[in-house]
Amino acid sequence: MISSMTGYGRAEKSAKGLTVVAEVRSVNSRYLEVSSRLPRTLSARENDIKELVKSKLLRGKISIALSLVEENGSEIAVSLNTAAAKAYYKLLNDLKKAIKSRETVTLEHVLKFPEVLEPLGVDGDDEKEWETAKQALLSALDGAVEMRRQEGEELRKDLKARVRQIDATLDMIDKLATGRVAEEKARLQERIAVLVADPAVIDAKRMELEISILADRLDVTEECVRFRSHNKFFLHGLEHEEGSGRKLNFLTQEMNREANTIGSKANNAEIAHHVVGIKEELEKIREQLQNIE
Repeated sequence: MISSMTGYGRAEKSAKGLTVVAEVRSVNSRYLEVSSRLPRTLSARENDIKELVKSKLLRGKISIALSLVEENGSEIAVSLNTAAAKAYYKLLNDLKKAIKSRETVTLEHVLKFPEVLEPLGVDGDDEKEWETAKQALLSALDGAVEMRRQEGEELRKDLKARVRQIDATLDMIDKLATGRVAEEKARLQERIAVLVADPAVIDAKRMELEISILADRLDVTEECVRFRSHNKFFLHGLEHEEGSGRKLNFLTQEMNREANTIGSKANNAEIAHHVVGIKEELEKIREQLQNIE
């Protein structure tokens, strides 16, 4: 079953008078990218957090936020490192002058440096604190995974309907193409008869061969067969494969290639119109696939 890359999860876990709040946000990305905003006491757990995310998700830009709250409801106490704040403010202004930027250095810029705010009364994390944070994060990840699954189900229905529509259009192209070879051969023979006054100067067998070759180039049967094969594998990927986003993207590219070939070979206005419709559906499919894991 396919999954979307858009999701959100939030969870709280409490132990020994401490509550950990975990939030997970997920958006589109070609790869798995994990960024985290952590309390200072959990900053050393960044790699552990990435491993937890990898155990649940394959692709997406994942943002993790963890916060610690004491039993009385207040945030873990912190102190302001005034010296660090002033130093960073000066450095930022020096940088501003060096690059001749007009942007104003704000408090938000200074607070991005973790040394500016320092926690009080906590000497690094302990195993129990990390275990609580871990459980909160896992629950939040499960919530994000479930949201991604639900959205993926809606995407699956939409993509399946579009591929079915393309199959129906291919059936119409097949019907239009049936008999086109014989018609084209007759048309070419008529044109040659008009252009050549004396049929005796023409090698009849050679002419028949050349006409057959020209007419066969209009046959799109092979392209339709390959297109249907791609559709079959696409639908199988939607129903049965996890993390099939890259494979579905590849199949869409191959579908588009077959559509281009059918349009160039058919030499028929009605078939060309149907090909345009197929390419429109493929573009919508391609856009939807950008959010598939």
